[in-house]
Amino acid sequence: MSAGSIPAGGTTIICTDFMKKPALKPELLAPAGNFEKLEIAIHYGADAVYLAGKNFSLRNFSGNFTENELFDAVNFAHDHKVKVYLACNIYSRNHEQEKLKKFLNKTGRIGPDAIIISDPGIVMLAKEIIPETEIHLSTQANTTNLNAARFWHSLGVKRVNLARELPLNEIKEICTGSEIETETFIHGAMCVSYSGRCLLSNFLSGRDSNRGLCSHPCRWKYSVVEELRPNEYHSVMEDNLGSYIFNSKDLCMVEHIPDLIDTGITSLKIEGRMKGVNYLASVVKTYREAIDAYVDDPFTYKTNPFWVAELNKVFHREYCTGFYFNKAGQNLQNYHNTHKGKIHSFIGKIIKGTGNQNYRVAIRNKLTLDDIIEVLSPIGRPKRTKITELRDINKNPIDSAHPNTIVILKLEIQCQPNDIVRKI
Repeated sequence: MSAGSIPAGGTTIICTDFMKKPALKPELLAPAGNFEKLEIAIHYGADAVYLAGKNFSLRNFSGNFTENELFDAVNFAHDHKVKVYLACNIYSRNHEQEKLKKFLNKTGRIGPDAIIISDPGIVMLAKEIIPETEIHLSTQANTTNLNAARFWHSLGVKRVNLARELPLNEIKEICTGSEIETETFIHGAMCVSYSGRCLLSNFLSGRDSNRGLCSHPCRWKYSVVEELRPNEYHSVMEDNLGSYIFNSKDLCMVEHIPDLIDTGITSLKIEGRMKGVNYLASVVKTYREAIDAYVDDPFTYKTNPFWVAELNKVFHREYCTGFYFNKAGQNLQNYHNTHKGKIHSFIGKIIKGTGNQNYRVAIRNKLTLDDIIEVLSPIGRPKRTKITELRDINKNPIDSAHPNTIVILKLEIQCQPNDIVRKI
C-alpha cells in the first residue's frame, strides 16, 4: 500500500499528527449470540456484528440463529446500516464437506457482508460457491506475520483477524506492509492456548474446542499427584480458593484507544457471543464513546474515567492488556480466581414506552418498589431514578418483580427501547 492510500472499508479519516499519515477510523465489531444481543449491539453503537448459524461455528452454546433467523438478522442489521459477519470457523472433518457446501449455498442467499473462516478447505469452498461474499480469516488460523497476511490476501481473503500473541509494533508492520484488512480483539475473555486452539477440552471432557464445544477446563481446579504415591493429591494453590493455573485475565484496551487506532487496525473486535446483554451494552457503549472521542479530537483526547468505571461494573476477571505491549508472562495469569463487577445489579431491559414515563420492562433479576435504579442509554452517563410505580402486565400494583416476568415501571426519566436497567 502506498503512503497515501486508504484500505477499503474505512469511513472517517483523521490526522493524529501533522507529520503522520492519516489514520483510518476503525470499525467497532460486536458479538451477537442471538437476536436480542444483536438488537443491543446495534442500539449501543456497533458498526458491525458477528454471529453464527446453528452449526459450523466455535460457539455452539451461545444460542445462535436458525436459517430464518439469519435472514431476519441480516435484514435488521442492514436496515440500521450495520454490517453482518457470519462465522463458519470450525476445523471441519471429511464427513462434513457436503453439509458445508449446502451451508455455504444458504449463506449466499442469506447475504451477510462476510463469512468468517479458519479452515483453508472451507476458504476454498467459499471462493467456489459464494465468490461474491467477502472472506474474513478467523484468529484460529494463527496469522502471526506479514508474509502470512500477504499469502491469505493473494488467495482472495479480504480481512484477517490477527493472532492474539502479536504486540502492537508487529501488528502495525502487517497493517502498513499489506493491503489486507486487519482485525484484533480489544476486550473480553482470552484463551490460554495458542490463538485459542486448545485440546484440553478434547482430552478431559470429550468436547472439541476447535469445533465449538469447549468445556473451559482452563477454569477448573487442579491437584498434582507424585508418581509413586498415586492416592495422595496435593492442591496446587495460590490461595485458599484452589488453583487456576491455566486461567487468563480478561482483555481490556479502553485506556489505549490511540495506540490501537494509530496502528492502522481496520476493525476492533469485542469478545463475548456467550455473554449477557448487560455486558454487551456496557462494553459496546464504552468503546463507541472512546473511539469517537479520539477521532473527533485526537490532540486533546484523554481516557474518560467513566469508561473505566463502566467496564468495571460488568462481571469480569481482572483486566490486562494481553500481548499488545510486551510478552505478557505472569501478568496474564489470573492467579487469584477473583471476579469483579456485580452480576446481580442487572435488572432488565426496556421493551417499550407506554406513555407518561411508563415503560414495559423485561425483568431478569428481582426488583422491588423501593429500589433505586439507573438506566443505561447509548448517549451519556447512566441516569439514576426512583421507581414511582410498579405494576404487573395487567396494570395491578405490586411490591416486587421477579425474574422472567414483564412489568410496568413508572420512572422519573425518559428512556427508550433496549435501554438497560440496573440496580444501584
